[in-house]
Amino acid sequence: MAKLSTILQYEFTDGRLCTQALTHRSAGNPHNERLEFLGDAMLGLIVAEELYRRFPDADEGLLTRLRAALVRRETLADLAVELDLGAHLRLGEGELRSGGFRRASILANALEAILGAIYLDGGYEACRAAITRLFGRRIAKLSAAETTKDPKTALQEWLQARGRPLPVYRTTGVEGAPHDQHFVVECMLEDAMAPVTGEGSSRRHAEQQAAERMLARLRGPDARQD
Repeated sequence: MAKLSTILQYEFTDGRLCTQALTHRSAGNPHNERLEFLGDAMLGLIVAEELYRRFPDADEGLLTRLRAALVRRETLADLAVELDLGAHLRLGEGELRSGGFRRASILANALEAILGAIYLDGGYEACRAAITRLFGRRIAKLSAAETTKDPKTALQEWLQARGRPLPVYRTTGVEGAPHDQHFVVECMLEDAMAPVTGEGSSRRHAEQQAAERMLARLRGPDARQD
């Protein structure tokens, strides 16, 4: 609890809320689904508020697309991985055996539940502060033009503009029951660097995450300059 509080930069007054937020339904009651519902609502509201302030000239459609780019499951799962949230989850034996602590849907839901728990424990301003800390870097990097494109399209256009070959996507793993599958996909470039991996609840989502990560790597400070 102390380690997680340090990572989140929030100290729970009621530790039971934090414990519940980290408890998957497979581990019994009380589990985190109600808190997830609340956290999802708070996340949508507060991210919408931040975008409204930062993009005063954006219309409703663009603001909606920007919000969707930030609060989609893959982004939440990435943030949960950065927070090492999987190490703190309470899972049932079956989910532990199947690697549920790595599953994007479980990680994303747990992060939303944590936000819901912070709201109940500390109120709106505490929740708003936590969300702006977590998403601040991503919001600051948003480009109103680029976020209208999905990551696969953005990566393809970036490569084509530089005369480089298009990426290749390869599914490397499929786990879970048919109604709750988890896909792992590699994105590879023939002329550069090692592949990157994306994960998601569908092959498309996994490909989009892999493309997003590859594009971030190509644009990073250590990437080859054209």
